[in-house]
Amino acid sequence: MKKLKAIALAVMATGSLAAQADCGEVSLGKMGWASGEALAEIAKFVMEQGYGCSVTLVPTDTVPAVTSLAENGSPDVVPEVWTNGTPVYAELVEAGRVITASPVFANGGEEGWWVPTYLVEKHPEVATIEGILANPELVGGRFHNCPVGWGCRVVNDALSVVHGLEGKGIEVFNHGSGANLAASIAAAFEDQEAWFGYYWGPTAVLGKYEMTKVDIGPADLEVHKRNADPEGDASTWGVSDYPASPVANAMTTTFADREPEVAEFVTKMTIPNNIVSSMLAWKDENGASAEETAAWFITNHTDLLMDMLSPEAAAKIKALL
Repeated sequence: MKKLKAIALAVMATGSLAAQADCGEVSLGKMGWASGEALAEIAKFVMEQGYGCSVTLVPTDTVPAVTSLAENGSPDVVPEVWTNGTPVYAELVEAGRVITASPVFANGGEEGWWVPTYLVEKHPEVATIEGILANPELVGGRFHNCPVGWGCRVVNDALSVVHGLEGKGIEVFNHGSGANLAASIAAAFEDQEAWFGYYWGPTAVLGKYEMTKVDIGPADLEVHKRNADPEGDASTWGVSDYPASPVANAMTTTFADREPEVAEFVTKMTIPNNIVSSMLAWKDENGASAEETAAWFITNHTDLLMDMLSPEAAAKIKALL
């Protein structure tokens, strides 16, 4: 923990430990949630300590970040832009003003229906929706649904009808909040009981509890769009898994032209979903700051980080560890 704190101080530093400036000033968007904050701190540390940039973190959120990219051409780099909820983003890419440098999550944003892995190990059939429908007692006869008002609630309500959950003996239980949904998973794991329901990742919950995604059929974008329409006609609903949500490291083309070496790092900044979930679980369990969480990633997944860097930047970062 002492080493983590020392590295966290370096993460927080505003260039005092940075190599002689090879690149200029960089504005870096810092999304207002746990993963977005940690990813921004990781990128800041690398840019300053590995490439000699002077980085300014810009607190933001998805819509303000994309709006700023459109109107101001900044920030230079924005990790973790969930692009499917921001049509303007696609227009910026098409216009050549913004580059999707890399997918920050290797598997995209994941949504779906899950069961505990220990349940699959005992009863392999529950890894598929067909196996669950044929053996509802193995999952406790209950589907844990999203709270009202969430987009997933609309999709799950459609899919529960398509798959005929209640007709097959599976109660659809609607949770009142995300906290209650997460607590139901924690309670099931504590007693090694059955659980079946919706969740998403990367998240601290999936980092703390080993879950298996249920095969509910292939993802079909058109069918999913119909399932997700709150005004949709039930006759148009169909079988479709949740498509992976594209989650980008966005970068302006002017920055890519100005700082090609740093831009190359951004194009390689992709992290496996399970590692992001583990990072978030560690943050949650330790009440850690974004800087400490970034330090945890840097020290526990150094080889992965080194693969993203130029040889010169990697040598500078290694010297600090």
